[in-house]
Amino acid sequence: MLKNRIYILVTMAFLSVIPAYAQVNQQIAPEDREVDMDNPTFEPMVKVGKVLMGSDSIQYVELNKIWVYPPIEFKNAKERIAYNRLVANVKKVLPIAKEVNQIIIETYEYLQTLPNKKAKDEHMKLVEKSIKKEYTPRMKKLTYSQGKLLIKLVYRECNSSSYSLIQAFLGPIRAGFYQAFASLFGASLTKKYDANGVDRLTERVVRQVEAGQL
Repeated sequence: MLKNRIYILVTMAFLSVIPAYAQVNQQIAPEDREVDMDNPTFEPMVKVGKVLMGSDSIQYVELNKIWVYPPIEFKNAKERIAYNRLVANVKKVLPIAKEVNQIIIETYEYLQTLPNKKAKDEHMKLVEKSIKKEYTPRMKKLTYSQGKLLIKLVYRECNSSSYSLIQAFLGPIRAGFYQAFASLFGASLTKKYDANGVDRLTERVVRQVEAGQL
């Protein structure tokens, strides 16, 4: 559908801040994985270290946080299906949001090494072009609802809206252009993530996925 194709372009907009020099992950891309509801998306972390206490060193083991929530009481089958769909969607797009956050940090650090604004602008033009080419196939595999969730999870990971990220890297004109497309189809790149409010169920799922509990 035209609506979905246009939204793919909008979703790609904030991914265009990813640097051209980013290395391609040789593993299977997150959105290409089969979503198994019984297996964790993120492997549980086990960190082993030592701490000095007096003249002795004591070994310790650090594990993921374990989140304890009361069981969800579904009013009907429709609510259960919606929850299962949310879990599947989070498992699919959360790795991408984390990837975006890490590469944005690398992009910012790299731009600080360039000598002037002209060099930075030229680099970002190459970035935008190369990222559209690389990420278009990946974004086409996301559904409309997964694209909207990805926008929210990017805010969660980066503590900034997709609009603000585009504005910072590509300027206000380009940010306004992409936001105009989004608003035409009921989406917004300025959408915030409210972990304690409207997105509290999503936050619960995200935390449990990160901890390897889902």
